[in-house]
Amino acid sequence: MKMSEKLEKTFNDQITLELESSMVYRQLAIECDAQDLPGMAAWLRHQADEETVHANKLIDHLLDRGNHPVIGAVSAPSIKPEMTPLDVFEAALEHENKVSAAIRELWKAADSDGDLDARPLLTWFLSEQLEEEATVSEIVGRLKLTGDDGSGLLRLDEDLATRPVATTESGA
Repeated sequence: MKMSEKLEKTFNDQITLELESSMVYRQLAIECDAQDLPGMAAWLRHQADEETVHANKLIDHLLDRGNHPVIGAVSAPSIKPEMTPLDVFEAALEHENKVSAAIRELWKAADSDGDLDARPLLTWFLSEQLEEEATVSEIVGRLKLTGDDGSGLLRLDEDLATRPVATTESGA
């Protein structure tokens, strides 16, 4: 069943935000690469790819329902250069909180519209965002514990490099 134009616009806004999230993570990866932290950079690049998967899921949902996905203007990330690793992951956590709030608003919009067909997808997104926030929050906590300890930072960098590679296709 086709969704309302108003709800379609809200979904399109979320698609744009997911793609913006991908760009934020790409920029954060650059900051880690510039500091010779390849594991953190790889983790952030994988996260950027995952955000594209999220956009693809929303795009597929709109197409499956006979709606028309439209990508809005994607803002360049406003990331300050020469961030510490802690700054990088705190920025990532702040952005995840923003995305979580947007998903909750999307859920409310679908609920207000009486759109039952969006519920399975939006329930998945709510769970995914809880996982995203918890994961990044744990990394922030580990960075705070590490402090200025170079060997601890390198160990965390090595640990984050082990994240499995995923595809940007929504079915993966």
